[in-house]
Amino acid sequence: MLLVLALCATPVVASYITYYVVRPDARRVFGTLIEPQRPLPDLIGASLDGAKRNLRELKGQWLLVSVAGGGCDARCQQHLYLQRQIRESLGKEKDRVDRVWLVNDAVAPSDVLSPALKDSTVLQVPGAALAQWLSADTGRALPEHLYLVDPLGNWMLRFPADLDPAGAAKAKRDIERVLRASASWDNAGR
Repeated sequence: MLLVLALCATPVVASYITYYVVRPDARRVFGTLIEPQRPLPDLIGASLDGAKRNLRELKGQWLLVSVAGGGCDARCQQHLYLQRQIRESLGKEKDRVDRVWLVNDAVAPSDVLSPALKDSTVLQVPGAALAQWLSADTGRALPEHLYLVDPLGNWMLRFPADLDPAGAAKAKRDIERVLRASASWDNAGR
């Protein structure tokens, strides 16, 4: 009978030892969680066709956001590429994520970027107002990061600066986790 009791108590004792003694400290989130979350600002931007659009209209979808000037340097082009790749690699869940490029200056994006911008939302917004909502890591600038906004309109995650394809795979895992966690209350489409 003592053997049966020891066998039954072993998992409980092992869990306490693991939790209080071993304590794995490995970080599971690649990006930086934003606390407190910051809601989409009441900010009017202009789309590529000149139509005025409020940022709050983007609620209802997960948003993978990139920020850059309209000239779109090499980093900007890399972020647009990674946004497409991350979204497409989500498979059937990709319809729950929208790609957004916030142009933070008055320069109009080049027509050369049109294929890269297909199925994405591009809005020109004042850079100063945008900097009141989003923030970069210390010593970094807004265009160096990708950002994730939840369907309720809250900025919740900032991915590390200078994301490369290996980092994009880690960012994709973070996005898959939040999509899985929100599957019960979030549906594709606005």
